[in-house]
Amino acid sequence: MNRDFYTVRGYQMLNADKQLLTSSMEDYLEMVCRLCAEEGYARINRLAENLHVRPSSATKVVQRLALCGMIDYQRYGIIRLTEKGRGVGEFLLHRHRVLETFLKNLGIDETRLKDTEMIEHDISINALQNIESLNAFLAKNPEVLRQYQAFKEKSQ
Repeated sequence: MNRDFYTVRGYQMLNADKQLLTSSMEDYLEMVCRLCAEEGYARINRLAENLHVRPSSATKVVQRLALCGMIDYQRYGIIRLTEKGRGVGEFLLHRHRVLETFLKNLGIDETRLKDTEMIEHDISINALQNIESLNAFLAKNPEVLRQYQAFKEKSQ
């Protein structure tokens, strides 16, 4: 029997030394990546608005991301991704989309965004890759997805 059980916080602490960014910093970088994809840059007020936080809170996290080499930012200026930040940000967006698609495939609608946000920070690369593979399988085999949906409807 496997005896390597931990609390959620315990697993987070085990991975803490491997992580450069906190969950909050990941959320900010992901949003900066989204905004830069739309407009070529981001601004503190738009970032704060999209994340439903105060501009002063956004400024603090943006400054931390700049110290990590993820973004270029000057006070009251525009925010741009560095090469490093673009790579990490694109991974974060990809991870979000994979999980959101998975939850959509499961038939989760009402809480899909919240559930995606809650899951994405603590999922392993191995689990993410396998979920991505399942998503691809379901996309290539829509009859299997329909069978699952029918099964789900009958069992509820």
